[in-house]
Formats: sequence, structure tokens, C-alpha cells
Amino acid sequence: MIPYGKQDINQDDIDAVVNVLKSDFLTQGPQVPLFEETIADYCGVEYGVAVNSATSALHIACLALGLGEKDWLWTSPNTFVASANCGLYCGAQVDFVDIDPLTYNMCTLALEQKLIQAKQENKLPKIVIPVHFAGQSCDMQRIHQLGQEFGFKIIEDAAHAIGGQYLGHPVGGCQYSDITVFSFHPVKIITTAEGGLAATNQSDLANKMQLLRSHGITRDPKLMTKDSEGGWYYQQIDLGFNYRMTELQAALGVSQMQRLDEFVIKRHALLERYTELLKELPVITPKQFEDCYSALHLYPIQLELQRIDKSHAQVFDELRQNGIGVNVHYIPVHLQPYYQKMGFKEGDFPNAELYYSRAISIPLFHGMTFEQQDEVVDTLKKVLR
Repeated sequence: MIPYGKQDINQDDIDAVVNVLKSDFLTQGPQVPLFEETIADYCGVEYGVAVNSATSALHIACLALGLGEKDWLWTSPNTFVASANCGLYCGAQVDFVDIDPLTYNMCTLALEQKLIQAKQENKLPKIVIPVHFAGQSCDMQRIHQLGQEFGFKIIEDAAHAIGGQYLGHPVGGCQYSDITVFSFHPVKIITTAEGGLAATNQSDLANKMQLLRSHGITRDPKLMTKDSEGGWYYQQIDLGFNYRMTELQAALGVSQMQRLDEFVIKRHALLERYTELLKELPVITPKQFEDCYSALHLYPIQLELQRIDKSHAQVFDELRQNGIGVNVHYIPVHLQPYYQKMGFKEGDFPNAELYYSRAISIPLFHGMTFEQQDEVVDTLKKVLR
């Protein structure tokens, strides 16, 4: 089976983890701050706060920005459920903004129209989370302009996008947002096995997220309510969580970062071949825009079902049966039963629903050979015939 995504682990990665196993620290040692510094330097951002998953990073990012009951969080329906769930964790209400049919990202025109309506109804969002789907940045400049006009904070969900660029700058620099969140799951561009990171240029947000990731506990005398009682002393000054990243994960991440640009360049070579190899097939290939350099986490095609004598599910199943580990990204969040209980229904976000009805993510990963890519295309040709 050729998987749709796969980690790439070399001997340097293995040695980095083994060195930690032989060290004095398996958690809360020097590797986590080194990883944070490595990401921050790469992205050109002031602070990085490493945690055990991107979901945790989204949660503490929302809390650091003060999201709570009676607030609204808006995000894209074309994403994993974590992008919306983080708002519910904070007691807020969640809504969605439909996608642009070309980028599959949050549509800024739809966002503007929804904001105008929400202002009239006194239901403006406190936070908007644009999702850089498949590794291509949203139109952050326009989203930031709307944020200034309508008064909302911005968290970039860049779980797919480390190594990508927007307007010539690395994704994660937070030029147009308050916080950017990355994921390091094994199928992402680089991996820490599991893990995430929240990047920001604002010291108060970084300090708040550092506190929240570790039970709300501090050893900083400046934050305590009274003088220390001794070298052992700490205080819990907020309600936090156990969201810490381990030294093993961080060491793997530091090692993987040395090859990040190499990983993305290889993905672009595969993209170019896919574009050429698929041009005669009844599929729509993903568009790449000049103001973005995508990290290319995914290669989602859309089936032109009117030209194919098979259903979406039949094509998916036959590809799997023939050893091609395709997947679908994503079932629109508002169609999940949990969200439909809140009142969302089919037809609410038609662009996301149309995309989902014919989307298939075909294999794309750094270690993929051209021979494997040819096998994917040949199998797709056979199935589509």
C-alpha cells in the first residue's frame, strides 16, 4: 500500500532521540526550548510554545486570547474538527465561513459578508481561525484588514503549512495574526511523533500559553502572590493543563527541522509531475497561487464525476483495493453529528460540501519515488476508465 502521507526518519533523527534517552532529561530539559528557538528562528517570529499536539496549541491559544462563554469563534468547515472544537473547549459558540472553490481555504468575500451581517446582529466573532488547507496560506492580508475593521483576533491554523510562505515570508511569522499553530503529527511535513507549537510575537500571549501548558503553575517570583518559601516552591496561579512536549519529541523535531526545506522542495517536484501526469484525466488538480509557496502537506484532487461512470465512494474503494492509500480531507465539520445537534445542516456551506463530495487526497510524501508516483497515476487511470 502506498500511503497518502508518511514520516521520513533518518539516522540523524534516531541518534537525536537516543542521545536524549541516554541523557538526564526525558522531559522538561534543554531540547524543548531548543526546538522552540529553532522554529521561531525559521519562521522569523519572537516566541514559540511547544506542546503535545496542535489541538492543545489551539486550545491554549484561544484561552490566551480570552475566549470564553458568550464569545464566538469562526473557522473553516473544510478542516479537521480540532479547529472548531478548541472554541467549544472554552465555552464559546462556533460558526463557519464557507471556502473559496479555487483555494479550498476560507473565502474572504464570504467572511466579509458574514461579518457585516454579524455586526447588525451583535454577534461578531472574538476569534477567527483561518486554516491553511493542504499547506497553502489563506489570504491573510485581507483577513487581517477585516480583523482591524471588525475587531476580532486571528489564530492561523497552519497545521499543514510549516515550510510554506506567504507574500515572500515564512508562514508562522504572525505578520497578519496574533498566533500561528503548527502540527508535527507523523503525516505532516516534519514530525515529533505527536506534537504542536504556538508561535506569536506578543510576549504576554507567550507567557500565558507557557503557563497554561503546565497546569497553570509558575516558579517565577514575579508572578507569585507571596515570597517563595524555599527552592522547592511553586504556585498554581491559573487553571492549566498537562500539555507539555517531551524531550524525545523535541529532539526529533530539532533534527527534522534541518531537512524541512528539502522536504518541501521534493514535494514541489512531485506536484509538478502530478500536474503533468494528470492533465488528461477527469480530475481537477489543486491550484497554486503566486502569492503563496505551499508546504504541500496534501495533494487533493477533485473527481469530475459527470465524466466518470462511478461514484466518489467507488473510486475511493477501488484505489484502496489496488494498493493506493488515498484519503479524504475533510468531511465538513458542520456535517458531523455533534455539530448538527447545534443546528448546522446540509446546505449551510455549499462550497465546502461540493468540494467534499468529490475530493480524494492521493499520495504525497517526501520519501515517495517517481516510480511510486507513476503507480498512483496508472492505477488512477485504470480505475477512472
